[in-house]
Amino acid sequence: MAVEFKDYYEVLGIVRDASQADVKKAFRKLARIHHPDVAKDKSTAEEKFKEINEAYEVLSDPEKRKKYDTLGANWNGQAPPPPGGAEFQFDGTGFSDFFEQHFSGGGARRSAGFSGGGFSGRGGARRGQDIEGDLMVTLEEAFSGSMRTISLRKSDPRTGQVITDEVQVRIPAGIGEGQRLRVPGHGGDGAGGGADGDLYLRVRMAANPDYRVKGHDLFRDLPLAPWEAVLGTTISLTLPGGKTVQLKIPGGTGSEDQLRLKGYGLPKKNAPGDLYVEISIETPPEIEGEEKGLWEKLRDISKFKPRED
Repeated sequence: MAVEFKDYYEVLGIVRDASQADVKKAFRKLARIHHPDVAKDKSTAEEKFKEINEAYEVLSDPEKRKKYDTLGANWNGQAPPPPGGAEFQFDGTGFSDFFEQHFSGGGARRSAGFSGGGFSGRGGARRGQDIEGDLMVTLEEAFSGSMRTISLRKSDPRTGQVITDEVQVRIPAGIGEGQRLRVPGHGGDGAGGGADGDLYLRVRMAANPDYRVKGHDLFRDLPLAPWEAVLGTTISLTLPGGKTVQLKIPGGTGSEDQLRLKGYGLPKKNAPGDLYVEISIETPPEIEGEEKGLWEKLRDISKFKPRED
């Protein structure tokens, strides 16, 4: 089955020699526009958000980006032949066939030959081979859980016929990076009365423009104006699950301080993870007129000496 080349630079709207900082900046800008929760066009938001994530997954990783650039220079539009048996492709996982072929951790295009487990039962029954694919899971799905419809297309090398197998996959709340979901009986065909193999979907957490995930804990950068850090303030934060919490910033908060909200991370069997808010203090890029005069007055009357013990 032919695989379409994906121009990840075009997806993110950046030039091919863009810096890693530019890659991240472009992703965050587009992700905020096309996130399904806030996008104006809800009908296309989900697919666009996943497309942006796929591009960022490759271009934000130096090794994957180098491999991608090499592929782009030598792309001929043809997929390499599968190692044997039938060829598989997926719909509904959040990743394109191009990504699955070249950047999947274990490779989704597994042969539908036999598992090599030997014979079992009469007539030399052989179990079908297990196959694997990547499953992009958004932070919102990991927070609340969801159901996903996955379409698995199999091309029979003998007849060329393409058969589509559709399956419902439950994504449990609290699932994390690298976990595998097993779908029994949806792998390669068995022979001689042997059981069909299984489908395994390996979870890849979608990047989020505001939150980072480490285990079941969440991390978020929060920039503050100097007066907010000095005087203190209260800021509303919307969690991935949609809940809004009020975060109190105490007066005297410093840059690189970390505030912990216990129990506001991802769900977990015993207790949910935590949310850590990491503070940075941003200064105005330009000041003039009355505002500049106030800063000068503050400089003159303040007893704060940052370079003295």
